[in-house]
Order: sequence, then C-alpha cells, then structure tokens
Amino acid sequence: MKVIDMHCDTISGLLGLKEEGKPEGLRQNKRHIDLLRMQESNYLVQNFALFVPLKRVADPWEQVCGLYRLYREELEKNSDILAPVLRFSDIGKNEGEGKLSSLLTVEEGGVCKGETGKLRELYRMGVRMMTLTWNFDNEIGHPNLNSAYYGEHVKDVMEAWRNCDPDTPAQEREARRKAAEAAFLDYYHTPDLTGGLTEKGREMVAEMETLGMIPDVSHLSDAGFYDVLEVTRKPFVASHSNARAVCPCVRNMTDDMIRKLSQRGGVMGLNFCADFLEEKPLGERNPGTIAAVVRHAKHIVSVGGIEVLGLGSDFDGIDTHEELPGVQSMDKLWSALCDAGFSEDQVEKIFWRNVLRVYQDTL
Repeated sequence: MKVIDMHCDTISGLLGLKEEGKPEGLRQNKRHIDLLRMQESNYLVQNFALFVPLKRVADPWEQVCGLYRLYREELEKNSDILAPVLRFSDIGKNEGEGKLSSLLTVEEGGVCKGETGKLRELYRMGVRMMTLTWNFDNEIGHPNLNSAYYGEHVKDVMEAWRNCDPDTPAQEREARRKAAEAAFLDYYHTPDLTGGLTEKGREMVAEMETLGMIPDVSHLSDAGFYDVLEVTRKPFVASHSNARAVCPCVRNMTDDMIRKLSQRGGVMGLNFCADFLEEKPLGERNPGTIAAVVRHAKHIVSVGGIEVLGLGSDFDGIDTHEELPGVQSMDKLWSALCDAGFSEDQVEKIFWRNVLRVYQDTL
C-alpha cells in the first residue's frame, strides 16, 4: 500500500499552535498527520496546504508567507525523512532515498491579490497546486459556499435558534429550529451557477498552467468549474471534493463535473469531512463513517471511471472522522474498498496511481 493525499491543513494548524504558545512539530504531534505515522502507513506524497481564511486575516500575502516560513523550518528539521517535490522526478528520487515527499499547495488564490507576479513568486517558493478560492469571493472567482453570504443571511437565524432562552416556549423553539434548518440547507444546497472566473481569474489560471502549477477547483463555484474547463488544456484537480449525488452539499461535485474532469484526465480526492459525506439533521452529531466514504467512491467510479478518483483527506482542516481519525487509519479504508468489491489494482489507483499520473502530466 502507498498513499498520495492531495490536501491537508496541518501547516496552518501548527502555525496556530505556535502563535498560542503551544508549539508542536510536524515530525510527531497529536493532530491528524505527522511524519512518523506517515512513514508507518507508507505514504508516498502528502500535499501540504498553506491555508489562508481570506477575510479573517489582516494581510493574506503576509499570512501565506508566514505559513511558508514555518513550512521551510519543518522541511529543514525533518530533512532526514522529508523532501520537497518541485518536479515530477523528485517523487521517485525521494522514494529511492527512503524519504517522504511533500508537495506544497496554497488554499486560497486570493493571497495573490490578483497579481500574476505574486503567483510566480509562489511558484518560485515551491507551490505546485493552488485552490482558486476558499469560502470567499476573490480576484480570481467565486466559491459555492460563500462565508460572506452565510454571515449576512444565515448566521442570525442560526443564533436565534441556538441561543433560545430556557423559558422559550417549545412551539417557538421548534419554529426557530425549522427556520434555522431551512436557511442553512438553502445555503448548503444552492450552487453558484453564474459567478465563475473573473477576467483576471482566467488570466491567472492560464498562467498557472504555463508555469506548471495545478489549478484546484475544490471550493470553486459551479460556474467557475466550467470556466476552468474552458481556459485550461491540461488535467486539473478537485483536491478534496466528494459526489453531490450522494451528499447534496454544494462543496461536492455533480455527476457532469465528474465526467468532465475524467475526460480531461484530472482527479478528485475523497474528502473525509463527515458533513460532505453524509447529511444529518441540523444539530445532530455527524461522526463520520468509512461506509459513507465507500459510497462516494463507488458512485464516483460508476460515473467517471476508476481513473478519476484519488484521496484528499482534508486532515487537520476538519473535525476528526471517527473511523478515519488520522493517517494511521488509511489501511482501514484500503480494506473497506477491497471488501466493497474494488480490486487491488483499482484501490492502488485510488490511493496513489491516479494522482501520480496527473503529476506526471502537469509538473
């Protein structure tokens, strides 16, 4: 078994702990991912995202540079077992030297502030994949789950329900719950079909392809997905997105998107976030199950073929998945996929071969 995981938020989590005066290292920690457990689980490549919550930081460029400095520190501290991927051949070279490979990504294209010069600087820093948006509009395009919209239209209704006084009559509490559920589901289920890439976004995506930086459409609006399809020629990815037909959250991909991505030779990574795997009634705990991950895998392969599916755990960016709590549990997913009828060759493609092919075609 080998593993390539297209997305985790571990670096951002480590920076947060450092700023709180509770530092942990990448080599060994109590989070979802550390290098020693990755070694034990036979990881080949882990994509480490520099995640920036765009509208929640003073200067997104300074924030991504701070994350990069921490990433470089961790690379230097762990150079005996971890090495960066700057070109495709580095993966084989690192494996031959007995080292894990780290592919650097950015989650939030808005850190570039619409400047192609900053995009090129990210490439020089070693970034080889970029998620075009997170949950805010930026100079490149628009997301499906827009946090600004949530704050303006959903948050107050949710808080009115959650903050009910104990003396609030049961009938009013139920009315508030229903209003909150309706508002949240409208937000969660309504894709953006018109707000795609901006003109600057088209320019930036074209420049990414020229540089050899892979566009990542996870978080991007439905309209934006089709714009990327139009602007690009090479494979691109949805690094951490599931199937909307299985779980209707708009963070997931429609069947048509899955087919189009497959036809382009791209891949999408199974996301272990429980709320993107299976919908629960509002307020009900969602622990996450391997069975739900398998359901998405089977649907995606039935729609787009085995070549379109990979892994994008979103480890350290999600609440802990009860049955897949970290890198140490990947063998359980392997066994579950085999038990569900996937052949060993098919599971190998999902676990690492498909993503490796995309890297060979793009880096």
